Amino acid sequence: MRRAKFMVPLVISAALVISACSSGDSASESTAADTTAAETSVEETPADTSTETAEAEASGDVFCGNSIEEIAAAAQAEGQVNLIALPDTWANYKGILESFRDKYGVEAPVANPNASSADELTAARTLAGQPDMPDAFDIGPSFIQEALNEGLITSYQTTNWNEIPDNLKGENGEWIGSYYGIMAIASNTTIVPNAPRTWADLKKPEYKGMVTLNGDPREAGAAFAAVVAAALANGGSYEDIMPGIEYFAELKSSGNLQTIDVTEAALLSGEVPIALDWTYNFPGLQAQLAEVGFEMQVVIPADGLYGAYYAQMPVANSPHPCGARLWMEHITGNDGALGYLEGGAIPARLAAMLEAGVIPDEATANLPPAEDIAQITFPTADQTEAMKAQLTENWGPMVADA
Repeated sequence: MRRAKFMVPLVISAALVISACSSGDSASESTAADTTAAETSVEETPADTSTETAEAEASGDVFCGNSIEEIAAAAQAEGQVNLIALPDTWANYKGILESFRDKYGVEAPVANPNASSADELTAARTLAGQPDMPDAFDIGPSFIQEALNEGLITSYQTTNWNEIPDNLKGENGEWIGSYYGIMAIASNTTIVPNAPRTWADLKKPEYKGMVTLNGDPREAGAAFAAVVAAALANGGSYEDIMPGIEYFAELKSSGNLQTIDVTEAALLSGEVPIALDWTYNFPGLQAQLAEVGFEMQVVIPADGLYGAYYAQMPVANSPHPCGARLWMEHITGNDGALGYLEGGAIPARLAAMLEAGVIPDEATANLPPAEDIAQITFPTADQTEAMKAQLTENWGPMVADA
């Protein structure tokens, strides 16, 4: 049996800190690693919420408590939290879910684990008022505004709010990006011995029928990110992703592109020889790939580096609102953050945790290289909406034939 390998080693130090230079509503893209963590603390104590109860009652909003202990008690009284679109191998959600259930004794069923961000919003619409309605979302940034516009989400500021960088949270608590990663090219080197290393490489005839985009970028956050990364590699920008759309139109025309979900089963069967997906979606598959005789090489293409977060928030008018808030506390807290690190995802509170020295050295083994993390910038909300509009208008006629 060959052993699977994850080819993006990391040496990370407290000098690399992830903080914000601006919020998601700023006039230009924000850099993910450009300030120090000196003003953060890893103490997960609640902010001053002395008037929160009265304000919540007056507005009709949900109030579950001022401390994690109070929120946990309220969630335990509800009994469970309905989650959606969290595959086991995605950013180590299997481990994060296990730690949540074990710590709080709250059931956390996950509906449709491989659902897209668009599917999540659809579930909230169609299941509204029903006991199996989702309580919390985990969606790509291109779907935040749509969820806000439709009133599908409700604001919540976690007790560690001040430790979360401004560019990883909505200004008024509309969302939190609890983790992020970098778009990568992953190749099954048992099938593809001459593995591609750049976006330009993927155009080569030898990769006919092998290059796999993870879903439809109009619906799936990972596929959307791949288009943005390809645009950056081909002269585009956060204001203009047409070069990325044209790139995938060329891949389709040449026969190199296939558009299916990059699921665990598809990777283990060899159906996906080359996957365009997040760096954090491959460490959890190493042992299983080795069992079936496959090796996986994961590279961050130097000609188009793009990183992005996934946003979490409670769903409005859901059946277990306190469970949703406890889930938010868990994934942004130390236990959830260490779980993300184990899966190779970068937690929002990395800077504060590094400053406090609470991250074991081995916990960062699956992360991308520090120099790549330092290059990540996030588009603003306006830029994201502009990119989404370009994609909506052009992807169908140019790539999807629909």
